[in-house]
Amino acid sequence: MEINADFSRRVAVHAARLPWVPSPMAGVERRMLDRIGDEVARATSIVRYAPGSRFSAHTHDGGEEFLVLDGVFQDEHGAFPAGSYVRNPPTSRHVPGSAAGCILFVKLWQFDPADRKEVKVNTAGMAYDAAASRPGVESLALFRDDCEDVRLERWMPDGAIELDLPGGAELLVLDGSFDEAGERFEPLSWLRLPTGSALQAKAGPTGCRLWMKTGHLLTIQGGAFLGRRPSL
Repeated sequence: MEINADFSRRVAVHAARLPWVPSPMAGVERRMLDRIGDEVARATSIVRYAPGSRFSAHTHDGGEEFLVLDGVFQDEHGAFPAGSYVRNPPTSRHVPGSAAGCILFVKLWQFDPADRKEVKVNTAGMAYDAAASRPGVESLALFRDDCEDVRLERWMPDGAIELDLPGGAELLVLDGSFDEAGERFEPLSWLRLPTGSALQAKAGPTGCRLWMKTGHLLTIQGGAFLGRRPSL
């Protein structure tokens, strides 16, 4: 299966409008944003756990990155409420589930195979900082290394947003809205811009809060993390 697998192209998906697709585990459903592979895949998805549902124990050979959008996600390492950002690197293992139900933004098999850094951040109540040289933008750092920069951003109401993206970008709207290339992006809308792009957007009348990752598509388009056997 290939969904939005050409990383040289701009891709926009309004996930709130997509149907939920059942996963192999009862009570766990997905909205697929990009995917290379079948049930074992390099994938970016919105995932919904029904109350009391869980996956069986598994190892993430290619790593897993997720942001809890709603509810509480749980595994043997703890409980992660809405706003939690987690990076489970390659070789990590867990039994994921949710007693109360939850919705996640999930990225699978998108790590450097040698990466072993774990990240667990509850962003609720954390302070944002003014973004350097970007008026009207506040940022909350989640993770950064030589390949990528992951953060939450807040854009002021009706703010003009411009950013050069030599390494490409992904954006997921959490609250509010923005317009880009004549298209309106609202909660759960996802935009992927290829390497060499320039973001030119305007925040909506109530502003916008979003998850953003930049820089990583240089590596993806180079093929470094593609073509290996991924693992859930």
